[in-house]
Amino acid sequence: MAKLRIIGAPSDFGQGRRGVDMGPSAIRYAGLSEKLARLGHDVEDLGNIVVPTPEMHTVKDEKLKYFDEVKAVCENLYREVSRVMEEDAIPIILGGDHSISIGSMAGIAASRRPFGVIWFDAHGDMNTPETTPSGNIHGMPLAVNLGLGHPELIHLGGFAPKVKPENVVLVGIRSIDEDEAKLIRQTGIRAYTMAEIDRMGMAAVMEEAIRIASNQTEGIHLSLDLDSLDPTFAPGVGTPVNGGVTYREGHLAMEILADSGKIRSVDVVEVNPILDIHNQTGNMAVELVESLFGKTVM
Repeated sequence: MAKLRIIGAPSDFGQGRRGVDMGPSAIRYAGLSEKLARLGHDVEDLGNIVVPTPEMHTVKDEKLKYFDEVKAVCENLYREVSRVMEEDAIPIILGGDHSISIGSMAGIAASRRPFGVIWFDAHGDMNTPETTPSGNIHGMPLAVNLGLGHPELIHLGGFAPKVKPENVVLVGIRSIDEDEAKLIRQTGIRAYTMAEIDRMGMAAVMEEAIRIASNQTEGIHLSLDLDSLDPTFAPGVGTPVNGGVTYREGHLAMEILADSGKIRSVDVVEVNPILDIHNQTGNMAVELVESLFGKTVM
């Protein structure tokens, strides 16, 4: 039995499309707490952190849109996640857009215990203010956690970087900006494209990913962007990209992670109910988290 604590971070300041602020509600509506409790876990939903209303704020910097608001959200999340980690519980953070991972990973890193990261995403999230084509901070969180980007985001929580590049793995990428690709190569993080998943198979990819992320660390943080899945299975995301992870590949990945016993924390981000069909993506998110925490057929 695991001690699981659910934290909502209903922010869409990090991206240019409204709706992911309702992601935590959609995932909760799909029965996350109840279904994890049925698996025998100690589950408590801590509610949502405080997030400003976007209509009351304006963009001041086109290369770092809603910078002050994103920073404030991430600071609030950092404090809540670090408190959960002090209780030796596993935080399950519900986004919101992927910029919230700046706060969640700062909270995880606050214990100064080394951890690795498996970043499931169609995108690299490795842009900086110098490389970004959009200025949306949800395209920057992995770079920030590696120590690249705006100093105030990099040093959130008072230290940087949050994770070492040799313990970071990208899985499922298929939409990368040109300068972002250069940064990925320069940092040396391991990135598995969908073509590599096709060739190797998801099982082999996950075994390698776990080995990399757990090498000389005390656990793994999973950052699960629902756009890693093909839009056939997860239509309700802000930036869908065709040719993604299938339903069974997604569950297999979570099942292998569950078997590893190394999961220390998880983000579930970019669920957009406005774009969804009958909460299909919210339900998919819950099913994947169930598999991550031990649900099996038998």
